[in-house]
Amino acid sequence: MNVELSNKIRELMNKLSIPGVAIGVYNGGDVSTQGYGVTNIDHPIPVDDDTLFQIGSITKTFVGTMTMMLVDEGKLDLDTPVQTYLPEFKVPDEEASKKATIRHLFTHSAGWVGDWFPSGIEQGPDSVEHYVKTMIDDPQDMPLGESISYNNAGYNLAGRILEIVTGKVFSDLIKEMIFEPLGMTDTYTLPWNMMTKRFASGHTLSEKGIEVSSPWFIGRSSGPAGGIVSSVKDMVKYIKFHLGNDLLSKESLTALHTPQREYAPGHSIALTFWVDNTRSARSMGHGGGTVGQISLLTIVPDHDYGMILVTNSATGRMFNPKITNLALKEYIGVDTPELEFMELSDDELQDYAGEYEAKLTAMTVAVEDGKLTLSSRYLGGFPTADDVPETTEPSPPLPYGFYEKDHIKGLDASNSEVIAQFIREDGKVSMIRSGMRLHKRL
Repeated sequence: MNVELSNKIRELMNKLSIPGVAIGVYNGGDVSTQGYGVTNIDHPIPVDDDTLFQIGSITKTFVGTMTMMLVDEGKLDLDTPVQTYLPEFKVPDEEASKKATIRHLFTHSAGWVGDWFPSGIEQGPDSVEHYVKTMIDDPQDMPLGESISYNNAGYNLAGRILEIVTGKVFSDLIKEMIFEPLGMTDTYTLPWNMMTKRFASGHTLSEKGIEVSSPWFIGRSSGPAGGIVSSVKDMVKYIKFHLGNDLLSKESLTALHTPQREYAPGHSIALTFWVDNTRSARSMGHGGGTVGQISLLTIVPDHDYGMILVTNSATGRMFNPKITNLALKEYIGVDTPELEFMELSDDELQDYAGEYEAKLTAMTVAVEDGKLTLSSRYLGGFPTADDVPETTEPSPPLPYGFYEKDHIKGLDASNSEVIAQFIREDGKVSMIRSGMRLHKRL
């Protein structure tokens, strides 16, 4: 691994109190993988490039890949209503029930509550099926197709469609379609298949210091949305696949990577992949977050380059973008530009101030010292509705600046890679999209 990059990784791990990190880099055929720190502060084992981490929502790109493989076979169509494959599918909104397509699911635009994590689902082979049945109670937040708002429920539904079309359970299907063909021999979706291996536990930072997080498993019913456990050594094989493969047609691979809808200047959603056109070369990828484990996948097709970062701490959200930007510069000379910020008066800033709420989080937007600040508090309900937050105290307010009208980016070292967008209805600010979730103004 690049010496300067390794030094920066260790420096940031110490600064952000991250117990363990692993990184994998694919650069024009050259592969570098390395682990740092320990798997668990209570039972410390050194992290290496075989250590298993939860990659969370990066799993969604696997679901997209499997779907396009079935599109190649003529078994699925992205624009055919979900009910064609799953006639019994139903949410409370009649139009969404009848007209939602796989393309809506993959672009996070189905409109129903995305952070839908019901309790009481057993961990058997019918768990994804059971999950989809509970969506009959999943309320509609926005009209079908109107806005992008992160939607885990849509991906679990996509996983169920894959099960119906193939007649196989999702955990078996993903192994057959992707893990085995790519030689990902140390990648899993079920914890009982990997608990004899070296694996990472999640951690959170509290007033007491670093603590091991629980629960560890997010549940089999949310496997399609975020259930993969893998090593950076295996994930480099997945990166190589997306830079050129024998499993997908060129047309389907291109479709997976092609922007569908823009949600901020230079930022779009493709089919499961998020695309960033603000750098000096187009990049795409996906992040992942489970209970105390944060990951980030980044691929730069024009440079035949990709990287995976996995961390076993919630503060990985601050770590991953910084290390990614440094690696892109060090390895392939790709810059991540600094934005120029606008000056707004207090009266203009007050237009955005208020309380906003989504399913799992609430936000307070305020004006302090001539800057807009955002503070959030966790409402609970992940990985199941019964999981209550350890604290309901709001986070400290952090400053943001406007780089375009209604578009903000963090100004503090801890949020400098974070962007958010305000949404207007009839000219008035009605929502903020933060963490890719739409929060409605109260």
